[in-house]
This record gives sequence, structure tokens and C-alpha cells, in this order.
Amino acid sequence: MALIHAKTAAGRQEIENRGLRLAAGLRSVLLLVDGQRDGNELRQMALGLRAPDDVLEQLSALGLIEVVGGSVDRAPAAPVAPLTSHLGDDPLRYQQLRDWMSETVRKHLGLKGYMIQLRIDRCRDAPGLEQLWPDVAGALGKAKSPAFASRWLEETRAKVLA
Repeated sequence: MALIHAKTAAGRQEIENRGLRLAAGLRSVLLLVDGQRDGNELRQMALGLRAPDDVLEQLSALGLIEVVGGSVDRAPAAPVAPLTSHLGDDPLRYQQLRDWMSETVRKHLGLKGYMIQLRIDRCRDAPGLEQLWPDVAGALGKAKSPAFASRWLEETRAKVLA
């Protein structure tokens, strides 16, 4: 079970008077916070509202919501071995990885992936591209599914290590 959030007095006031002029995604999620839904459910709903990934943290930092129950889910951390030693400065490997990532963004994200594509284009080495993997996987998880994003990460690691 995840943490359950509820609106604070400031959150209820913000709903009434819109004093903070919250971004649409933040305001939409604030409207959904009811003291019944847990954080996981709210985050799932937030995906369809184009809210930032850290929407609950932002609303909490603004003092608009608070934790009223539940417990923290402890998922086992997946070990992520740094691959920079495998990537090195090989220009061929950099180009292959850059092409693979660009093709993925074009094929699966379309215009939604424009900003990620710009970041890929700015990278000048393979370790820089590797740092973008979580962002690409996150966007794929939103656009397709978390399972698809996980498979993409596995395929990308396999390509790098091949």
C-alpha cells in the first residue's frame, strides 16, 4: 500500500481561489487528491493529465497536500551497473547508440519526443547518451507502457554490450 494524500487547508483554498495559478497538470491532480486514493493511483491518473512525474512532491512542497495514511512501498532496487566503461569513446558505438535512440523516439514518441530528441542531438559521446536512457524510458512508459520501456532498456543495454 502506498501513501494516502489529502488536501491541506491551503490546498482547499487554492481550489477555491486559484491564487497560486498552478499549471494545469498540477491543478488537475490537486483536484483528484481526496484522502482516499493512494499515491500510486494518483500518479497513474496524473499520466493522462500531462502532470510532471513528481507532481505529488511538488504539491506537497507547496503545502497543498499532506500524507494522511498508508505506508511506503519498498520495491527492491534494481542494480544499475554503470556502463560508461563499456561505452568509452568509440565513435562507431556512439553513432549506433545515437541512431537507435533517435529511431526509437521518432517511431514511438513522435512529436511528444521532440525535447528528448533535442537532448539526444546535443550529446557528443556515448556516456552522455547513456544518461538520457531513464528519460527516454520514462517517456516510452507514458506513451506505450512500463513493460515496453523496460524491454527497450534491456535491448539498449544488450546493444551496448554486444
